[in-house]
Amino acid sequence: MNSYLLRRLWQSVLVLLGVSVVVFLILHLTGDPAALLLPPDATAEDIARFRTAMGFDDPVAIQYFRFLKGALRGDFGESLRHGEPAMALVLERLPATFQLAGAALLLALCLAIPAGIISAVRRNTSLDYVSTVGALLGQAMPTFWLGIMLILVFSVRLNWLPSSGRGGLEHLILPAITLGLFTTARITRLTRSGMLEVLGQDYIRTARAKGVSEQPLVWKHALKNASIPIVTIVGIELGTLLGGSVITETIFAWPGVGRLSVQAIFNRDYPVVQAAVFLLASTFVIVNFLVDLVYTYLDPRIRLR
Repeated sequence: MNSYLLRRLWQSVLVLLGVSVVVFLILHLTGDPAALLLPPDATAEDIARFRTAMGFDDPVAIQYFRFLKGALRGDFGESLRHGEPAMALVLERLPATFQLAGAALLLALCLAIPAGIISAVRRNTSLDYVSTVGALLGQAMPTFWLGIMLILVFSVRLNWLPSSGRGGLEHLILPAITLGLFTTARITRLTRSGMLEVLGQDYIRTARAKGVSEQPLVWKHALKNASIPIVTIVGIELGTLLGGSVITETIFAWPGVGRLSVQAIFNRDYPVVQAAVFLLASTFVIVNFLVDLVYTYLDPRIRLR
């Protein structure tokens, strides 16, 4: 493993340590942890006994290292509402979140990359204008509004698709469109700008002058050199889709980690909130480290840095 990847791995570890501090403070910055974790009708004596039993009387540094030790084992305590390990509840919902985020990202890639390439190759044509306007509209529409409109049209009026729950493919269509449209718009615009920059390079003009046909020139040469910013945004968007699906999961009653987090916040179930935040943040960091690995394949010069 070269120095670049070692450096990125070390940075990822530091980010995860920072995440652990933030997750630890979620419980301690909102008041007395013992009072927050106990029912509202708990007496002062109950709170005092619980505080001592949980070690909340210890110095904050000792509490943090005890929390970090448990977090490394996936132990965030038991859910106050369900009486089960908090991480087990989050892991139970994680496949649904991965399914939704994966479907949204797949939809975005299938639409955005061809649209961005065509828009760049056919610059200043009607196809370019349609693609650009569509991307702007996709970024301008709020997720919650789009989700509600899709439910009104396809579930209420046309009765084509279910409006909530998780089951077959038909349950996935509306949430995936809602979550993936904004990502589609961002990737489309970035693909277009990256392709325009590469298509203006000297080696592309030289290849055209030598008679290289347009299709291999675009797909084999230009796209690979324009793919680094695309890979960057895809990695960022995947992490955003995993952590930012709270609104979509709530609108469509999708049983994922986002909806579980919202329910845990309303129920003051802080162990579940901590487990969900830590797991999603860790997933985001891991995804970005994998993106760095892809960089070294797309541009071998990065390995020498």
